[in-house]
Amino acid sequence: MAASTPMAHIATPRLAFPALILANIILALGPVLVRLADVGPVAAAFWRLAIAMPFLFILALPKLRKSRLSRGQWTIVIVAGVCFAADLAAWHLGIGHTKVANATLFGNMSALMLPLWGLIVLREHVSKLQIGALILAAIGAAILMGSSYELSPVNLKGDLFCLLAGLLYTTYLLLIQGARKRLDSWSVLAVVSAAGALPLLLAANAMGETVMPQDWTPLIILALSSQIVGQGLLTYALGCFSPLVLGLSLLLQPAVAALAGWLLFGETLSATDIVGGVAVTIALVLVRLPRRA
Repeated sequence: MAASTPMAHIATPRLAFPALILANIILALGPVLVRLADVGPVAAAFWRLAIAMPFLFILALPKLRKSRLSRGQWTIVIVAGVCFAADLAAWHLGIGHTKVANATLFGNMSALMLPLWGLIVLREHVSKLQIGALILAAIGAAILMGSSYELSPVNLKGDLFCLLAGLLYTTYLLLIQGARKRLDSWSVLAVVSAAGALPLLLAANAMGETVMPQDWTPLIILALSSQIVGQGLLTYALGCFSPLVLGLSLLLQPAVAALAGWLLFGETLSATDIVGGVAVTIALVLVRLPRRA
């Protein structure tokens, strides 16, 4: 989220790197908790936002009252919240139909989609290295999806859902960019959660999913870990490290997800999976390398 954070006043620089590592580990376990929940995937996304919302508004309220957003800017934030909800819905649907490692890797594709947006839409200068990274990522993604299709066409559907989630998250980031200059990160998370919760609930009901859980434990852990602790720690770390270090740290998520998928669900990675994953991983590193003046 934003570079500023409400936790900065209680954290010291020496805690920044442990916070960054812990954030990525926590966020990588999100797909595992979605799999363990006894509700539908879209319903799990709803509960992630709904359970976290009261805590987020308590943290955001002092600064949210002083916010100076125009009506148009509030509208953009609300639309961004709906995009974030759609991102969670697509990602959670994908998690159930592909490997945990694939879901996490494709869910982080916004790191590559943002430079692509700058290249095509904003006509920004993109280095040859970054163009090469985009091509390499496309090749890696194609390898991973081809491997998924060989295992089962249903797994390919899961990969595509997770790629859609990455696209929707990129849209969310682009929409929220202006508001984040005037709102602290807790306020952004609180408003986005409020705007996204109802559409997710309506979608879960329309799809006939089980909404009320019998076991609340995975959902409570998902909300507190991913939406509050994971995002909060990552937000703090954003203000302490260069984009390159942040990009490298994100690569921890697929590794942790792959380990969790193997330990909990017996998911193994084939040689083809490893080649595709390494290609996307290298691309994520290259695309974040600083440009030379």
